[in-house]
Amino acid sequence: MQALKKYSPSEISLHASKKDCWVSIHGKVYDVTTFLEDHPGGEDVILHASAGGDATQAFDDVGHSSTAIIMMEGYVIGTVEGHVAVDEPSKPVSGLQRLQRKQPPPSYNFSDFLLPLLVLGSAFAAWYYLNFYSVPKA
Repeated sequence: MQALKKYSPSEISLHASKKDCWVSIHGKVYDVTTFLEDHPGGEDVILHASAGGDATQAFDDVGHSSTAIIMMEGYVIGTVEGHVAVDEPSKPVSGLQRLQRKQPPPSYNFSDFLLPLLVLGSAFAAWYYLNFYSVPKA
């Protein structure tokens, strides 16, 4: 496999137009110019991400499919010079994987139950009063 060329962040930022668009995600540089019109989210999403510098956070927040991640490999042109992977997973995390992560169970306190009971009790009291006490007498 051929070694990928290294690009500085300032060089990558020069390529942020519809005619020449590069993005950096997880330390890799992608030339996505030909993909702009085909992107399901629209070309503006990619252009905005490329203008912002590193698009890793924006890419991960969306939760792209495994097909999209595999498809990206065809657009790689190099790596980001001096990029150090810090607490990054080896693969981008999809939205489903993010939801499946263990989260602590929710904690409930007494007021979480009290308020709905008060509302329900008030509604029942209003119904009872309106049906049995406020009936006009003949």
